[in-house]
Amino acid sequence: MSQPYISLVHQINPSNAQHSALALAEANFLKEVITPVAHNLGSPIWWYLNLLPKNVHLYITNELNRRSWLDLNGVPIRTYPWQEIIRILLLRTRLDKYSGFSHSQLGDWVNISLDAQVRKHHLKGLNAIYAYEDVAASTFEKAKQEGILCLYDLPITFYKMTHRIMSEEAERFPDLAIAIESLQDPAWKLERKEREVKLADHIFVASSVTKQSLLDTGVALDKISVIPYGAPVETFQVQPKPDDNFRALYVGRVSPRKGIHYLLQAWQDLKLPHAELVLVGSNLFPVGWLEQYKDIYCHIPSVPHLLLNQYYSSASVLVFPSLVEGFGLVILEAMACGIPVITTPNTAGADIITDGVEGFIVPIRNVEALKEKLEWCYCHPQELATMGLAARRKAEELNWSLYRQKLVSKVKDILANHN
Repeated sequence: MSQPYISLVHQINPSNAQHSALALAEANFLKEVITPVAHNLGSPIWWYLNLLPKNVHLYITNELNRRSWLDLNGVPIRTYPWQEIIRILLLRTRLDKYSGFSHSQLGDWVNISLDAQVRKHHLKGLNAIYAYEDVAASTFEKAKQEGILCLYDLPITFYKMTHRIMSEEAERFPDLAIAIESLQDPAWKLERKEREVKLADHIFVASSVTKQSLLDTGVALDKISVIPYGAPVETFQVQPKPDDNFRALYVGRVSPRKGIHYLLQAWQDLKLPHAELVLVGSNLFPVGWLEQYKDIYCHIPSVPHLLLNQYYSSASVLVFPSLVEGFGLVILEAMACGIPVITTPNTAGADIITDGVEGFIVPIRNVEALKEKLEWCYCHPQELATMGLAARRKAEELNWSLYRQKLVSKVKDILANHN
């Protein structure tokens, strides 16, 4: 087989997409990355931003500065920035309220535009296209016509499982339904997701729960590969805990999908003396809903990612009680910092944690189980510290280099069988 050419398409630049691109680049497979925005001060687009009001220019610049990619051995990154800049501008100035489009609709516009550009301009000479959820439907249709292999990466559970679980949640807590974004997806968007999965020649997922969500909808087992993401062991390190207080930490969006309301109920029932619950992340609950718990937790709305190490290191345990997830990267971040984790089977926890060794796996929605494990952690500080050491060791095993090796190995197999 001659040297293959593969291009990768993603809306932004999460660590999993960056390491997928790096894996393909290290194997000399990667032709280019296509994304709306990538940090490049030499691009003409940055000059036009100077025409904007200073505060708006600063906000957009800060946002775009976050869109950097790992060094891909000289592989070019092609960008289509205008839709994304307009989206950010509308949200920042709050003009989205008058545009007639919601936050999610603006995001859909960016995704569909990127998909159309890849279909039109970026398929020539490829052996395969590697694309992610919501930016692949049109591209895959054209690629199939031209005999190009369609590799699909699904970072979160397929929408049918998400809808089932969150519909149940809306029935349990009707006043939270408005904050469950996945239940508001229009039919055309769900149809695009269906088409992407159907057209994909192979689907990469990071957890057994995402795999199961595809099996439940009829996807063949041999069409799916599970490759867990890597732990950021170079950037997240073990640091001394600054005090002796017991501190339970949650990191991520504070939303119903993350099971925060069950955690708050468990913490309220426990009433542990000299203990603190800290929630780090944007509050997406309905306005005022969390007021009933305001006296039992500390909320930190937003923290730059590079500063999260100090929050993990100040914690005794990370609690991540999500109801449905593809892969909770915060779990591996905490483990890299030597912090044990309490989580659910629906976060990839069962794929990376041995129950009772690096942390605990509890059922979703189970307040009593959360209380039991939190109280155990509170009452067993020495054993908890041992768990933290085991968590760091496991994180070192599950590094990004291993992820890249497994991904490239599977891609090579798929290409060999395709030709």
